[in-house]
Amino acid sequence: MKKEENNSSRRDFVKTAAVAAAGFMIVPRHVLGGPGFIAPSDKLLIAGVGVGGKGQSDLTGFARNPKAEIAFLCDVDERRAANSVKNFPKAKYYKDWREMFDKEHRHFDAVSVSTPDHNHAIITLAAIKRKKHVYVQKPLTHDIYEARVLTEAAVKYKVVTQMGNQGSSSDGSRKLTEWYNAGTIGDVHTVYCWTDRPVWPQGIPWPASKSEVPKELDWNLWLGTAPYTEYVDKLIPFNWRGWWDYGTGGIGDMGCHLVDAPFRTLGLKYPTEVECSVGSVYVDEFKRGYFPESCPPSSHVTMTFISEKQNNSPVRLHWMDGGIQPERPLELGADEKFGDGGNGVLFVGTKGKMLCDTYGRNPRLLPLSRMDDIDVPETLARVPEQEAGHYTQWVDASIAGYGKMELSSDFSVAGPLTETLLIGNLALRAFDLRLPVPNSANFRYPGRYKKLLWDAKNMKVTNFDEANQFVKRQYREGWELKV
Repeated sequence: MKKEENNSSRRDFVKTAAVAAAGFMIVPRHVLGGPGFIAPSDKLLIAGVGVGGKGQSDLTGFARNPKAEIAFLCDVDERRAANSVKNFPKAKYYKDWREMFDKEHRHFDAVSVSTPDHNHAIITLAAIKRKKHVYVQKPLTHDIYEARVLTEAAVKYKVVTQMGNQGSSSDGSRKLTEWYNAGTIGDVHTVYCWTDRPVWPQGIPWPASKSEVPKELDWNLWLGTAPYTEYVDKLIPFNWRGWWDYGTGGIGDMGCHLVDAPFRTLGLKYPTEVECSVGSVYVDEFKRGYFPESCPPSSHVTMTFISEKQNNSPVRLHWMDGGIQPERPLELGADEKFGDGGNGVLFVGTKGKMLCDTYGRNPRLLPLSRMDDIDVPETLARVPEQEAGHYTQWVDASIAGYGKMELSSDFSVAGPLTETLLIGNLALRAFDLRLPVPNSANFRYPGRYKKLLWDAKNMKVTNFDEANQFVKRQYREGWELKV
């Protein structure tokens, strides 16, 4: 063979081999891994903080999406974590989220926070500052100030966010908005939201007896940002909701599920005024109990908004808990259920009324006979699988990246909604605020006769400065929110 032919053959061989190699390199990764294979680089690695109870169901919700992998688990109580540890055996377990963040932050992409309310903000902000996408159980935060901080931080650090009020992904909430936008009930001037919560003790004194800390629980870590106190039995895993140091009462527990529908339907933002009344607790035949550490057993909070969707007309939203309900509308039949019984939302407009259950479920016009004639087209995109899809939506959006997908309850919506609910709590705490009268052994309750005027931009009450102590609490030393 001539030298030129030999060189040509070699070149052809090299060229052919190179093409073959290139073809091998661009074979889709799902082919290499078989049908349904998702490359590790296309998965969202999630660290769960607070993995018992609702945290456990959150992780299960994420794991339904094949693109999600539960990589780390963190819980201060080994008893509460046990099921998640069993369900996700490959996930590494920690008790202290700070240690997990420090050691493992390079090995996860996102964080799910489902701790008691008082520790939401400190964990979430630490995750955001590490540019981790975050899913946070409702309410987003314990304090008004914290909600504003997280809302702004999500934008600053460009992370994908979602709050765990799954009803915001429901078809019902979108149908209510479509009916309203179509003018079906006219302009809405009044909304009632009510719940049978609390279903835990409230309006009671702090337990006098102390108990031994269970060996599986790190009590100091559970307290986190809250003032130190000795462990008491039956506070966890559920009854902490009724104490101001840890929980946010009925409105914190159910407000994000009930107020969400009118909040987004009417395009509300922040209230301008808030007032309230609370149920009484009697410790004997004549004397009312005063337990400032505990949320009231029942309450009625009224907030006024200015609706830009209605030419800046006022909308009054009534929140009722502890079994208090609004008057049944005349259009509702005697045997027809009001909301879902214990909970519900009623919109009162200039041309009619509409009603729904918790999570925006079962929307209907009143009287129900109007449902036979309603024909409003769908204009809003639906979330596949609705409430279950609330989890999938966040996983997919996190993989896509900041700003690439619309979410039902990202912090731009969840933050103002949470602030609104916590302004209601601010009114409740101010209502029962005892201040001493100078040179007197008596006390006065100046908050009781006040309608509080709210300056949303500056996050402050303008006509009763004593109430502003509840906008931002004092954190325990070493547990401050580092903005």
